[in-house]
Amino acid sequence: MILNPISYLDCIVFCILLAPQLLLHLGVFETISVVLQCLPFLLLELPYNFIRERYVIKYESRPPFVQQASPFEHLVIRCVRYAFAKIPPNVGRVFFSKPVALPFLRFRMLRHGYIRSPVHWHEYQDKRFRGVWVIHNPIRRPDLCVYYAHGGGFFMGSSHFYMEFLLSWLDLLKKAGYENPSIFALDYSLVPDDRFPKQLKEAVAGYEHVLSMVGDPGRVCVSGDSAGATIVLSLLLHLANKDRHLDLLDGVEKRRLTKPALAVLISPWVTLVSDRYHNTKSDYLDIGRLHLYASEYARDAASPNDHIASPGQCRDISWWRQACPLRGFFVAYGNEEVFAPEIGELVQFWKKGGIQVTSRGEVGGIHAWPVASLFLSESNKRLEGLKALVEEIRGNI
Repeated sequence: MILNPISYLDCIVFCILLAPQLLLHLGVFETISVVLQCLPFLLLELPYNFIRERYVIKYESRPPFVQQASPFEHLVIRCVRYAFAKIPPNVGRVFFSKPVALPFLRFRMLRHGYIRSPVHWHEYQDKRFRGVWVIHNPIRRPDLCVYYAHGGGFFMGSSHFYMEFLLSWLDLLKKAGYENPSIFALDYSLVPDDRFPKQLKEAVAGYEHVLSMVGDPGRVCVSGDSAGATIVLSLLLHLANKDRHLDLLDGVEKRRLTKPALAVLISPWVTLVSDRYHNTKSDYLDIGRLHLYASEYARDAASPNDHIASPGQCRDISWWRQACPLRGFFVAYGNEEVFAPEIGELVQFWKKGGIQVTSRGEVGGIHAWPVASLFLSESNKRLEGLKALVEEIRGNI
């Protein structure tokens, strides 16, 4: 099921669905305070910068993302940029939550003629972890499973917010030739409710569950975007050297788990804190907020430079060789995103160490664009990033 791009009507409906949840979770006064805080940006700063960047300055002087973006993409990403840097994380948490995302998906489906989802999905939970299964035929064993961890800076996000992305991904996997593809999206605990290593414990338990359902690790692709990709890399490093951090997991993993076939990473936050990170004119990430999220996530770790919590800090190539999936890594990222220097450096480190890795740096691209473009881009461009992921998976599994 692949729906049309987000429209201005969809944006209005999303705001209508968001408003009561903000009132419920934040209260009247904090909600009003946030709205008043945003007004100068929405009424003055946003239109001024939008007109200036899009129509006043010369094309070659515009930010690389703006040069290739549609007006709608440009407008939304500028709003996201402001929200990421200025809006409190507890507001963003409501924005990405199930009570907002799921009714919005149902509205989008209804607008496209679907009363019910044509694809089966269900929530799964036990005492160790929870997540969402999306599968073509739930009564048969899947011949492929993508084990996915969502982004959101460890503070926000949910599998339900990503549901349309996951449903589209499953549709493309089916068209690529898999008989019964599936995706298990992990809903890991968010900061500040829980901190590292809680998320790693959940990722390990979720991976064990996926293996029990699929039966063959050669049919499993681990994947994630942004902070979710960090958790995936932490999982792989742990699987490669279980004993090194066994004390963190309190016996969660009862047996040694086999590595997956492939890792597909979207804009991975490979190093939590780095001097290489700088705000760019194109990307919506903000390093001040990123460092805050990183310090809170890794507060219970030995340090933000802990190799499991911050995988990019690991410079033991033998450890990475053990961690590398059977078919290697595929990394997709934007050349203009804040994380690009660290991603590129880690990819080169892997290549020099003989690790199988393929990367796709999008020229003018920004953070997690294969996810965002599905919602924002025009019909002829919106699936390009997702199709690249599917092509890589089909070529290796």
